[in-house]
Amino acid sequence: MNHETPISDRSILNARGARNDVDPWTPYHFLNESEYSAAGVVEDVSTIFLTNRECPFRCLMCDLWKNTTTSTVPLGAIPAQIDFALSRLPPAKHVKLYNSGNFFDAQAIPPADLPNIADRVRHFQTVIVENHPRLCDSRCGDFQNLLGTQLEIALGLETSHPATLAKMNKQLTVMDFARACNLLMKSQIRIRAFILLKPPWTTEEQGVERAIESVRFAFDCGVSCCAVIPVRPGNGIMDQLGEVGIFSPPRLSSLETVMQETLSWNRGRVFADLWDARQFADDLAEADLQIARLEAMNLKQCLN
Repeated sequence: MNHETPISDRSILNARGARNDVDPWTPYHFLNESEYSAAGVVEDVSTIFLTNRECPFRCLMCDLWKNTTTSTVPLGAIPAQIDFALSRLPPAKHVKLYNSGNFFDAQAIPPADLPNIADRVRHFQTVIVENHPRLCDSRCGDFQNLLGTQLEIALGLETSHPATLAKMNKQLTVMDFARACNLLMKSQIRIRAFILLKPPWTTEEQGVERAIESVRFAFDCGVSCCAVIPVRPGNGIMDQLGEVGIFSPPRLSSLETVMQETLSWNRGRVFADLWDARQFADDLAEADLQIARLEAMNLKQCLN
């Protein structure tokens, strides 16, 4: 495997394992979680992981395809999934509708369902969806108007390091990201960004430096919230890259360093993604302490 050539769709697809069995009428997961809100207080968020068609962008590091379908879900399925989850979750002030891809991809979320989706979530103070920057257009503002509440769109910047971004099959440039942010801000849509910690072709030190610079770039573009995500193996292609020395997972201490630096700026909220975080521990005996420190940073948005 060439160390410098961008990884192709074919290589990424050929390295995959099997998908999980999913039901188009049921979200594959849902939960309530606590998050430090834009208002400066810790509030509950209902997060619904919607089952729908796989994202058309085959990003190198993505493993979200495991819980997707191969075709567009039936009309009415997404509202039914939201009903299913909300009827089983306690009340919350905010909701995340995460769909393993792009909310404004018509092959994933049928456009005819958008009014029914809005009906189900407009009572929340904030509705958070995820979308590829290149799929941000007038539909975003239209949905904000349809909701009548605060829409927040999570964009995958991943990294502001152009050479690394070009090799990740993201089909995105930093200018694409900046243009998307500008468009969303004109519609008063709040923006959060996903930032990767130590993508392939990156040393531990570079991973820290570039994650910090990526958060800085996102804030410069008008983003109000960043989630820093340690890059993990397990999707097939990342495991292959690990075998040839192009990738190795980051350490939790690196995530702590990124959080400490970026929170010190007081420019916006920064969250450490702690899903399955023990695998990144510098020392398993210290994992619980490291994770507890990061959880405290997430909830307090300060260093002590």
